[in-house]
Amino acid sequence: MRHSTLSGKIFDTANYIFLAIVALSMILPIMYIVAGSFATEIELSNRAFFIIPKTVTLNAYEYVFKDNALPRSLLVSVFVTVAGTIVNLIFTFTMAYALSRRNMVGRNIVMNMVVFSMLFSGGIIPTFLVVKSMGLLNSYLAVMIPTAISAFNLIVIKSFFQEIPNELMESARIDGCTDLGVLWRIVLPLSKPVIATFALFYAVGHWNDFFNALLYLNDTKKWPMQVLLRQIILLATGSMDMSTMDPQYVKPPDQSIKMAVIVVGTLPILLVYPFLQKHFAKGVMLGAVKG
Repeated sequence: MRHSTLSGKIFDTANYIFLAIVALSMILPIMYIVAGSFATEIELSNRAFFIIPKTVTLNAYEYVFKDNALPRSLLVSVFVTVAGTIVNLIFTFTMAYALSRRNMVGRNIVMNMVVFSMLFSGGIIPTFLVVKSMGLLNSYLAVMIPTAISAFNLIVIKSFFQEIPNELMESARIDGCTDLGVLWRIVLPLSKPVIATFALFYAVGHWNDFFNALLYLNDTKKWPMQVLLRQIILLATGSMDMSTMDPQYVKPPDQSIKMAVIVVGTLPILLVYPFLQKHFAKGVMLGAVKG
């Protein structure tokens, strides 16, 4: 809402200027990375900042895509992201719904355990031993099950479920719905913005995750794209240089390769955001705790 008074107009103008500066501080680095991925080594060395390269070259992308393993790792990343997000949503929403019911036996004890997990964790070694004892090593389930529920997301979704009128659920139970029926027919249709928001949160987490895959997946054919891109950067900046084996080969600059890897790793998940944008802000605010 725009203000009609002089002080209100000054505030609106200052607010617009501040938001424009914040937006530019976020957009310009992305534009520089995209431009740098197409730039030559001379331009990267001589120009501190630019958003349009003088000479466009695809050498960095040719270096990244020269390995046939990249399309396979891309499919693996898509599978892990989709399947992992579905697992996250099923586990998180079912547990959040159960904890939102005030008549649940032991509800406070479980909630205290959830909050405790936000403050303390077993660490990498105990988690690895648990995954190994369950026989999940070198399996895609190893990167899905240990992170199936986020305690913070669980608490926010639980708060949203508690705001749904209890009369709707009671009427559904009178009509013969079970608890799962109430969740499926009443709660979830009213939670579409929340589902879209936290699906995006979980999907971005799975897409960007490389440490769990590096820790639990020993077969290189099962590596997601983030792990493979990390390997490409290590090889590009390492001591091995293909130019020593092939005199006609000219390796792209390391900085350009890193920028191309960032673009390749970010673009697919970035394309998903516009489809969920209309639900994003609404979903976050619906689950907020109100005073």
